[in-house]
Formats: sequence, structure tokens, C-alpha cells
Amino acid sequence: MAAQFGRRLAKGATTTAVAALAVAALSASQAPGVTADDNGRSTAAGAEASPDPTSGNGATGKSPYYTDLPPLNTPSPAPSVGTPASTPVETEAGIPATVLDAYKKAAAELQESKPGCNLPWQLLAAIGQVESGQAGGGRVDADGTTTSRILGPQLDGNGFALIKDTDNGAYDGNSAYDSAVGPMQFIPSTWAWAGRDGNGDGVKDPNNIYDASLAAGHYLCRNGWDLSDAGDLKKAILSYNPSQDYLNTVRSWLEYFRKGTYEVPDGTGTIPGNRSDGSSGSSGSSGSTPSPSSPSTPHTSKPGKPGLPSPTPPSTTPPPSGTPTTPPPTTPATPTQSVDHLEDSGTGKLAAMAGDAFTEKISTKAENASGKGVAKVRIRYTILGDTDATFTGGEKVATALTDSSGVATAPALQAGETTGTFAVRATLIGRTVTGPIYSATVTQRVADTLVRTADTALTCTPGGEFADAVQIKATYKDAVADKVAATATLIKSADDATENDKGPYFKDADGKTVRTLTGLTTDADGLLKLPQLYADDTTGTYVLRITTAGGATLDVTLTVAAAADTSASPSPSPSASS
Repeated sequence: MAAQFGRRLAKGATTTAVAALAVAALSASQAPGVTADDNGRSTAAGAEASPDPTSGNGATGKSPYYTDLPPLNTPSPAPSVGTPASTPVETEAGIPATVLDAYKKAAAELQESKPGCNLPWQLLAAIGQVESGQAGGGRVDADGTTTSRILGPQLDGNGFALIKDTDNGAYDGNSAYDSAVGPMQFIPSTWAWAGRDGNGDGVKDPNNIYDASLAAGHYLCRNGWDLSDAGDLKKAILSYNPSQDYLNTVRSWLEYFRKGTYEVPDGTGTIPGNRSDGSSGSSGSSGSTPSPSSPSTPHTSKPGKPGLPSPTPPSTTPPPSGTPTTPPPTTPATPTQSVDHLEDSGTGKLAAMAGDAFTEKISTKAENASGKGVAKVRIRYTILGDTDATFTGGEKVATALTDSSGVATAPALQAGETTGTFAVRATLIGRTVTGPIYSATVTQRVADTLVRTADTALTCTPGGEFADAVQIKATYKDAVADKVAATATLIKSADDATENDKGPYFKDADGKTVRTLTGLTTDADGLLKLPQLYADDTTGTYVLRITTAGGATLDVTLTVAAAADTSASPSPSPSASS
């Protein structure tokens, strides 16, 4: 179970005294300088612990979790079209599309906000597997909210911790006691400080897989833990639930998912069958269900919003002979299920100069079989090909939700330094629906104007050195043109671009004469300073031509002339009259 309420004790523990002994044992097993707070969370000595509304009760939930272990062998790849049904495929490696997207999105956000944590998305998947069977096999809507509530038993002290209501029943429907809530199983009192808005709808909802995954990520990344370190990884998992069995189970799934996973449609994931309290999971439920003493109130997906009641499985008992049968009610298709195809929605030409943002955004429409737009479905955009282009924020994958007309707009593309063409594929999250592939082009950096940064004449005596270096500034549409490739050549004349064989020259690394320089690049300020120029013994006026990508050209005049003769004696002054 998530944070804090996920701290279950070994199966069979039923008293507060046993809970206290388990927490004490956890503290004793940790590294020197690490202690456990009142709720069993590992904290470095002197470190500030996360706020914890239940720190005084000593109970940590003890709610059951799934104990099924992954197969011992390496996960099989996803089945492809045409694969025989008899081909063995490990369904445990299939993660529902929206749930998988939420894990990866949360890990990407943590990589940006807390890069030192090194949170792998597979750890969120492992905890999600153990806590709720991946949100009950992926029973979530396009927003990521579970279609039926996932609740742990009420924490009334009867075989579980005693945690009286802290949320007025807003999340768990129980105004007497708290229960673990949602796909990552947070109790309301922990959610109050650990909750996050992961899907950008302005609400922090523990029933939403995007919100819960981001919250779990932040919970695992507190206390300065680096999850690439085995010791910190152990502390983080134990802080989620201080049970050695829980630690071992999560680690097993973490390593299994690291070896390979594949995406399956929402609602088709495999739900585990065994729980730590001895009960059996059910493929017809969506995760934990309330205990008999829990209230049977309708699920509320977000505070203040109407929710959906848990689906009732159809009866498997045949009716008596001769009894009229009534067909079971059909379940209305979800928005995702009603999508027939994806098509482009007026996306313009996708082109940008290296290092720039694309001005045009990708726009895709989800339509049903009648050609009507489908709202509130999620579309994933994936950058393909040999490119360093990304979406805003540095990610290769982005998701967007369709609006009321069925149109989703991807985040802006950001060009890297690699020029050429790449592709962006649009796919529907939750079902296999063919989507459009967009072509985007990155062109080299260019300049349209070159100017010298000084206006002093460039002169030199035969066999000497030019006193001033040539420096130019490149701009493009009046903005600095940085990292623009340039070439400098000493040419025969303004009308003859052939390389000159006399006059001024540069020197290469070996001191040899060169009159063409290639591989030059403007700096971040658009400036380019050329190497020292020298002159041979030929006098005259010469032209240095500088060209850049994009066609900008600048001719610089160089003069080689003998020094003025200042050695002549002054004329004698007239004789004085006698």
C-alpha cells in the first residue's frame, strides 16, 4: 500500500504490540545513522522527515497486498498480428496502456525535478502490481481515473491499524475510519501531503493513476534517496511498507519488468490471484474491495464529481428450466472504445532550423465510425528516427487529451542539432488504432546578414602581419545567428571567387600558408573571429570573402602597401641676410 498506509505487517499480525515490534526490527536492520520515524519511515540522521498526520498512532495500515511473484524466466515479447494463439506469452509482462503511460510520465517528471533520485518507471510498475494489480488490470478512463473504486479494508483496529477518518469520507466513502485508496493505495491522511496532480486537470486525486503515480514517485524520492543505490532503494521500498516480504515481492517485480514489458489495451491486464491476508484476487474486480464492514457507497473519482459504481459480475448460475431469461445489461462503450480511427487535423508544414522550436504543432482528431469527434481520449505522440529533436521538456514521447471536438494538440517540437527528416507517430492510448505519421524536417542554422564589428582599415606591409584581426557578427531576421557554419576565402577579386595564389594568407597548425578556412562556426553571440592574417611580398588590394549557410556573404578589403618613406632630410632653411 502506498505511503504510509501501505506499511503492512506480516500476515497474521493483529495487535498494536506486534506492529511496534515490527517497526523496531526495521530500525535495527537499517544502516548506521539511519533511524525510523514513528511510522517506520527510514530517515537519515538529522534529515527532515516528511509531514505525517498519523505519526502519533503507531499503526501503519496493515492492509493486504498482492503476493503473486512473477515468472522465473525472461518476459516474452508482445504478441504480434498473426501470432498463433498457442504461442506462449507471459501475460504478467503486459501493462495496460494508460497505466504504463502514467508510470513513464511520472518517472520523466521526477527525472527533471529530482534527477539525483534516479527513479525507474519499472519501480512504480512493481509497486502498482503489488498494490492493485495495475489498477485492476487497467480499468481506468482516458483521464486515468479508475472506473470503480479500489479500496483497502477500513482501518478500524479489527485486525488492522486503527486510523479514524481524516477526510470526512471524501476519498474512501467512510466517515468513521480511513481506508487505503486508489491504484497506489494511499490513505487520505498521507495523500493530504503527498498528493500530486499528475494529469494536469487541477485536481489531486488518489483514484487517478497519473496523480497517484507522480505522488508515489515523489514519496519514493524523498530524504535525498538515490534509487540507483541498492541501500537507498531498499529504504524507499520499506518506507512504502515496512515488511521484508513486501520488499522481496516488489524487488522481484522490479527486476522482471526491467527485463521487458509490453503494452496491452486498458481493461485487459492480468490481475493477481493471491493476497497477503489469505484472500484471493478476482479477475472480475478492480483491485482491493472493501471489507464487509466497509460502507457500500458509490465511488467518487474526484471530490465533488459523480463517480461510477463498481460493475456487478454476471451470474454464472443457469436459470431454472422454463424460466424466461433476461439478457444481461450491456455496458456502455467508453470513449476510448468508441474511437474508430485517428486522422490529421490541419497540421501545417513541420520545419525548423537546428536549435529552434517548431512554430507549427501537431494536431490529431479521434473519430468514431460515423466520423464524429470523440472527446476525452488520450493520444500518444512518439518521435521516430535518427534525430535529437524532442518535445518541449526534452522528452521523445508526449501525450495529449482530445477536446470536446475530438482534437488533441501535441506539445511543441524542439529541434536539436541533427539536420534532416524524422517522423512523429500518433497512437491511441488504450486500444490498437492506426494513427497518422507526421514528417518533420530540421534544417541547418543560417544567417542572412554579416557585418564587421569594427570599421578600422585593414592594412599591412609586405612580409608583415595585419595588426587587427577580422571579426564579424552574423544575424538571422535581426536575431543573433549562433552556431552557423562559415567559410573564409582570400579570392582574386569581387568578381572572381577563385582562391588567390598571392597576397594575404592564414597559417595552418604546421605554419603552412592557407588561403581558405572551412569548418568555422559563429559562437553563442553570433560572433566569429578569424585567425591572424599575414602578407607576402606582393603589394596591392585584396578581398577576403566570408560566406555562411543561408547565403549571407561579406567581402572585407585588405591592403598591402610599403610603409611611407620618412627618412628624407628636411629642406635647409634660407640663409639669413647679411
